[in-house]
Amino acid sequence: MVSNMDMKHLKRCVELAEEALDAGDAPFGSVLVSADGDVLKEDRNRDATVDKTHHPEFELARWAAQNMTPEDRKQATVYTSGEHCSMCSTAHGIAGLDRIVYVSSSRQLSEWHKDMNISKEGPIYSYPIEDIIRDANVEGPVPELAEQVRELQRRYHEG
Repeated sequence: MVSNMDMKHLKRCVELAEEALDAGDAPFGSVLVSADGDVLKEDRNRDATVDKTHHPEFELARWAAQNMTPEDRKQATVYTSGEHCSMCSTAHGIAGLDRIVYVSSSRQLSEWHKDMNISKEGPIYSYPIEDIIRDANVEGPVPELAEQVRELQRRYHEG
């Protein structure tokens, strides 16, 4: 169940996604939070301004692997505006991070694209996080914020 603290961090993810959109990148944002509730790192998508692999979830996994103990990684939570892609799920699992909470799912994103008449299929398959990470601890989508993410996606594709 998504708590009030979870909602606070998820709202920040949506803000970061909007920052990404305003900078010319696809609208995704993520926050890494310790077991104590401290924000350790946050990032936004930089797929157009840096390179196609600069996803916030991947960057948080890399940072965690370099700066946190295995136990601290296991107790941390990654919050994100959109469900991890396969690349980011893999990085998350390899880094040994545990809990993931996302606002909108890959399935929702695909449905939104259809509704917007966008036939955008990338070079990789989209799988639920649980199909990539064994024993994944995942919560989402969060309907209270999903419409905001949908609107960011609409603006991105109309831009």
